[in-house]
Amino acid sequence: MQENKLALFEEKEIRRKWYNEDWYFSVEDVVQILTDSVDVKQYIKKLKARDEELNNNWGTICTLVEMKAKDGKIRKIRTSNTKGILRIIQSIPSPKAEPFKLWLAQVGSERLDEIVNPELAINRAKETYIRKGYEDTWIAQRLKSIDSRKELTDTWKERGAKDRDYAILTDEIYKSTFNMNTTQYKKLKGINKTKRNLRDSMGKLELAITNLAEVTANEMHNTNNSFGLEELKDDVQEAGKITGKARRDIEGKIGKKVAEKTNYKNLTQNSLKQIKNKEESNSDE
Repeated sequence: MQENKLALFEEKEIRRKWYNEDWYFSVEDVVQILTDSVDVKQYIKKLKARDEELNNNWGTICTLVEMKAKDGKIRKIRTSNTKGILRIIQSIPSPKAEPFKLWLAQVGSERLDEIVNPELAINRAKETYIRKGYEDTWIAQRLKSIDSRKELTDTWKERGAKDRDYAILTDEIYKSTFNMNTTQYKKLKGINKTKRNLRDSMGKLELAITNLAEVTANEMHNTNNSFGLEELKDDVQEAGKITGKARRDIEGKIGKKVAEKTNYKNLTQNSLKQIKNKEESNSDE
C-alpha cells in the first residue's frame, strides 16, 4: 500500500497522503474538480472572502503536508482531511458535491480495510488497471514493480531519507539505467505536462529493468548498511550502472531501444482493441 499516491474521482486525479492516521487531500485538487475553475487559487481566495467562518478557521482546517507538487518536486502542499474537505465543500455550490461526499466516505473505508487486509489494496489496484484497459501480463509486471518500489522507499525512510529525497534518488536510478532523468523520461513518453505516473507508460521490459534496478539498490543499501542521502545515492547509482549495462545488452540483442515513445495510450488502446475484437468474434459464433 502506497502512503502517498493519487486517487481518482470521475477519472480526475487528486493528490493525497496517509498522514497522522488519516487521509489528507490536496485542497487545490478537490476545489479544481468541484468547480472546473481556470484559476483555482483565485477561486479559493474568493471562497474564503465570502465565508468568514471558513476563513477564520482556515489554518485549523488545512495542514501543510509534503507531497508531489504540480512541477514534479516534493513540496509542502495545503491539504485537509475528510472532515476539513467536507467543511470546504459546504461553501462550494457544485452538482458534484454529493457524489464527492460519497466518494470520500468510500476512500476512508477502503484504507481502513486495507490496513487489516493489505491484499485488498493489490486487488483494487489490479481492478483499476483492468478498467483502464491494460493487459493482464502488463498488470502483473506493474504490480510487482509497485511492491518493489514500496519496499525500497521503506528502506530509504528507515535509512534517513526524507520524502523530498525520494525524487532525487529516483532520478539517479533513471539516469544510471536509462540515461534520462524523470523529466526527460516523461518528455519521451509525451506525459511531461501531465500528472500521469511515468511507470504507467512503461512497457513490460522497461518495468522489469526498473524493478531490477530498485531491487538491486535495496540489496546494496542493506549490504553496505548505508545511511543518509549521499550514501543511498552512491548505492542507487551503482545499481543503475548494473541495470544500465543489462539494458544495453538487451538492446543489442533485440535491435531496438528498451525505452520507447510508447505510452499509456498505446498500452491501453491495443488491449481494448483486442478485447473488442474478441467480443465481436464470440458474437459471430
